[in-house]
Amino acid sequence: MRILLVEDNRDILANLADYLGMKGYTVDCAQDGLSGLHLAATEHYDLIVLDIMLPGIDGYTLCKRLREDARRDTPVIMLTARDQLDDRLQGFRSGADDYLLKPFALSELAARIEAVLRRAQGGGRRALQVADLSYDLDTLEVSRQGRLLKLNPVGLKLLAVLMQKSPHVLRREVLEEALWGDDCPDSDSLRSHVHQLRQVIDKPFDKPLLHTVHGVGYRLAEGRDGV
Repeated sequence: MRILLVEDNRDILANLADYLGMKGYTVDCAQDGLSGLHLAATEHYDLIVLDIMLPGIDGYTLCKRLREDARRDTPVIMLTARDQLDDRLQGFRSGADDYLLKPFALSELAARIEAVLRRAQGGGRRALQVADLSYDLDTLEVSRQGRLLKLNPVGLKLLAVLMQKSPHVLRREVLEEALWGDDCPDSDSLRSHVHQLRQVIDKPFDKPLLHTVHGVGYRLAEGRDGV
C-alpha cells in the first residue's frame, strides 16, 4: 500500500513517515499544498493523509481540486487542530473520507487508515503477490503454485515486509527494526529467520524468489541478484 503524507511540520511528518513505514506502507511526503497536489494528481496512492493548514494551498483546496480537477477518488484522511463542527463539515464537503483531530495517537491513525482502505476496497481481501507467491493478509495464508505453506509468526511478518517492498532491496537494519524494533535478539537472528523463510518459500520450488544482496540485505523478486 502506498500512502502520501502532506504535512508542513517536519517533526510530525518524519514521525508519521517512520511509523507508517514500520507498519509496512510505502510512504511519500510533501510539505506544502502545491507539491502535495502535484504528487496526488500525477502518482498512484492508495490513501492520502492530509493536513489542513499548509503553505501554498490549504488542505481543503487541495482535496477539492484533487476531486474536481484531477478527477481522483483516492481516499483522504484530513488532520487538523480545528475541532469545530463547521471545520469538519468543510473537510467532508471538500471530499475527505475521514477526519482526525490533533493531537492523536499514531495507533489511532493506523486504525483509521485500515478502516478507510477497507471501505475503499469494498471490504475485499488484502493480498500480496510476487510472481507465483501469494500472501492473504486477512487469512494469513501463504501459497506458492497453489500449495499452502506454513510459516511461524516472525516468518509471516518478514515475508509481508519483503513482499510489500518487492522488488527493492531491504537493508538488514531496516528488516531488524521492522521485526523487533529496538530490541533485536542478536546479530544472527535475522539471518536465521531468512534461512527458515527460504526453506519454506524457495527450497521446494524451481526458481528462488528470496535473494541475498551481499553486504546490503535481502530482496524478494523474480530473477537472481547475488544469492
